Amino acid sequence: MSLLITGSVALDSVKTPVEEHHDLLGGSASYASVAASFFTSVNMVGIVGTDFPKKYIELYRQRGVNLDGLQIADGKTFRWSGEYEWDLNQRRTLSVDLNVFETFHPTLPDHYKNAPYVFLANISPQLQMHVLAQVAAPKFIVADTMDLWIETQRAALTELLRKIDCLVLNESEAREFTKQTSLIKAGRLILKQGPKYVVIKKGEHGCLLFANDLFFSAPAYPLEDIHDPTGAGDCFAGAFTGYLARANSLDHASLRKAVVCGSVIASYCVENFSLTRLESLTEPEIKERYDLFKLMSHFEAG
Repeated sequence: MSLLITGSVALDSVKTPVEEHHDLLGGSASYASVAASFFTSVNMVGIVGTDFPKKYIELYRQRGVNLDGLQIADGKTFRWSGEYEWDLNQRRTLSVDLNVFETFHPTLPDHYKNAPYVFLANISPQLQMHVLAQVAAPKFIVADTMDLWIETQRAALTELLRKIDCLVLNESEAREFTKQTSLIKAGRLILKQGPKYVVIKKGEHGCLLFANDLFFSAPAYPLEDIHDPTGAGDCFAGAFTGYLARANSLDHASLRKAVVCGSVIASYCVENFSLTRLESLTEPEIKERYDLFKLMSHFEAG
């Protein structure tokens, strides 16, 4: 089943304590689309400037991502730069230049409008709703958000929650949105806002999946070597939704598997900068790590 993904497309500059790279492929739509492409066909919606490198267009195409919804506008591509602390858990934004993304107001191609699965990657909730209003009859809608929208567009975000099936956010965002220190309480409170499912990402500590009749806690893969955490959350959400689109099922077993698939792809993403590791990722590698997740989480009953 096809998956519609909208979000930002960016050129990133990332600095860690040991490395620094510039003009990397970034943006929530980029990470989510490439991650989802391992499981299903992807129709991407975004905007770039005329300075956007052709090699990144080719990367999308190599992954089979449909670019009919990618606008190329006169001007410069959205740019972001950030720096990570030594443990790579704390990140500081150094600069943000919206450029052509500031006026992004997409009109979906007609063949995008019948997408059964939709992932609204991290952009403003108003823009997420603008895109969603153009989709005819989606079967399952997942949305991501961030602290900026919680702080500045809470009313719009609250409205969005009534229109989607699943919200994905990280633990600090869940606490900020609900004013709860307990993630269990936070997840339950967000369910009451409208979505049927809530996924709370905990970074190196795994993630939690909530529904009224379901609770699932998944570990994170124990990586020894992390190079760049940028985009890991977007990869998780893209692969999570992509797996559900491939399975075309929303039963509990499929949802659990989707969480693990999202964690697997995210774990590979952080092994190198930008999407470099996913460019060489193979299906056998995905299966191998998925099986290791099962092994790590298994125990005998009784």
